[in-house]
Order: sequence, then structure tokens, then C-alpha cells
Amino acid sequence: MMTNMKTWNPERKTRNAAAAFTLIELLVVITIIAVLAGFLVPVGITMQKKVKIQRAQAEMAQLQTAIETYKSERGYYPPDNPGNPLTNQLYYELTGMTLTTGSPPTYQSYDGIQTLTASQLGNVFGGVAGFQNVSKGSGEDARPSKNYLGSIPPAIKGTFTVGTDSITNLVTGVGGPDAGYRPMGVQGLNPWRYVSSNPTNNPGRYDLWVQLKIGNKTNLVCNWSKQAQVNSPLP
Repeated sequence: MMTNMKTWNPERKTRNAAAAFTLIELLVVITIIAVLAGFLVPVGITMQKKVKIQRAQAEMAQLQTAIETYKSERGYYPPDNPGNPLTNQLYYELTGMTLTTGSPPTYQSYDGIQTLTASQLGNVFGGVAGFQNVSKGSGEDARPSKNYLGSIPPAIKGTFTVGTDSITNLVTGVGGPDAGYRPMGVQGLNPWRYVSSNPTNNPGRYDLWVQLKIGNKTNLVCNWSKQAQVNSPLP
């Protein structure tokens, strides 16, 4: 009489154990990767934030050099828009304008692309009657304007509309940088704020700052602090 018996195969048991062990190893590796990702993602975000802030600070240093050179040569700081630091004429004052003849006379930007009338200046810049850094006259009496910024990268100037008038302003090359932060209603255009008529943080000089929104936090890059001020309200 024959009895049905299962044949014991040691090789099959070894293969099953190896497969089970490999699965456990895989789960352990996945867990380790998840833990590392939890550490690395915040580090990456922090590094991106640091790079953007440092770039904005470098741009601010360039603007400060131009503003101080303007002051040393002309005896006063570039005029501001007393009613709105956001829409200021700093771009035009630092690059220079040309007053053209005509009726009415117009101011032409140094690159020859944009023209503004006196009435437009009043509408956009809060009653400002004209620019200071402007070429006037002809012959021996001519007084040329001067470009204090030199060659301007396209990333640090932006054109947008105020009312019905189109103006150019100095903006930060890092943008908002959050896409949802649009102080002028246009994604990526984040102007430098500027006050010289009545600065609150640098009395007797000027206030210059830009607000960066990074990860829903406000980072204020300004000329009255060496470090970016996190979650600081605008002055």
C-alpha cells in the first residue's frame, strides 16, 4: 500500500525565505527614502529661498550704488512719488531722459522707446511736474542727462499700466517670486519701492525695499537691515 507523501525540498524553502527577506528589505529601503525625503525637501526649499533673497540683495546693492552716485553728483537723491512708493520714477531718474520739443513737450527714455508728457507724469507720479535727470538745451548751454545704471538687464525692469498710462519701473529679477503675488496685477513684475521725500527708516537719506513672497511668507529685502525680515509688514 502506497501513501501519498509530500517530498521535502530544501531548495524551495530557501528560495521562499530569500524572497520574503527581499520584500522586507524593499520595505525598509522605501521607508528610509521617505524619511530622507522628509528632511531633504525642506532643505531644498530653504536653499531656494536663500538664493532668491541673495539675488534681490545683490540687485539692491547695484541700485544703491547708482542712487548714491546720483546724489554725489547732483546734490540730492532722486525724487520719489510722494503718494505711492510702488509707482516711482526711479528708473527714469537713474537712466536719464531727454526733453523733446513739440506741443506739448515730451520726455523720452534713454533707450528712445518710451515717451511721457507732463500731464502723464502728474497722473502717474502724484503731481510730479518733470524729471531732474534730463537733457535740456542745445549747443554750449546743453546739459546732458546721465545713465547711472549703465547696461540694464531686461530682468530688472518692467513695464505695466497705471490707469491708462504705460510706465517702466525697476523690478526685482526674482519676480514675486510666488506666482500668486502680483503687486501690479502682472505675474513676475515686483517693483522696488522707493521713498526719498520722507523716509521713515533712513531719515535724511532714502528707503529702498522689495517684498518677496516665498512659501506664503513675507520676506522684506530692504536697505535698513542687512538681513531679510521675515513676515514683516510693509512700512
